[in-house]
Amino acid sequence: MLALVILFIAVPILELWVIIEVGGLIGVLPTLALLFAMSLLGATLLRHQGRGAWQRFNQALAERRFPGREVADGLLITIGGALLLTPGFITDAFGLLLLLPPTRAVARRLLRIYFARRLIVVGFGGAEPAGSRYDQSGRAYDFDATAEEIPADDKELPG
Repeated sequence: MLALVILFIAVPILELWVIIEVGGLIGVLPTLALLFAMSLLGATLLRHQGRGAWQRFNQALAERRFPGREVADGLLITIGGALLLTPGFITDAFGLLLLLPPTRAVARRLLRIYFARRLIVVGFGGAEPAGSRYDQSGRAYDFDATAEEIPADDKELPG
């Protein structure tokens, strides 16, 4: 509940205060120009980073890997782009941090730690997954499940 109060009440008030202070230092028109430039930068970075995340997502699917990292990156890029498009210097700073790959990796790691403490994932046991299996390529899977091979041609289909 406190987080929602901070998010919807305190952040906009703080943003307005910072905009007024910056406007007092450099003037109204330069402040508006700076906010507009940050929005354009955000849109450009969002398009560029979003396209890269989408390509990495498709590559993971083509390689038959679970695209967990790519999905997390896409989510963080979307949030960062929305923050950069929102007028304000504080949200711009956080949005820029989420759009830059090195700081996005840190944010992704923090999110993983946060959710690992709050979610229980069946099939995981300490550092080594409990039911770890390997396919022919040597990749480790982190869950134990049953699967059925699908034949390549229609002649081998059952029934």
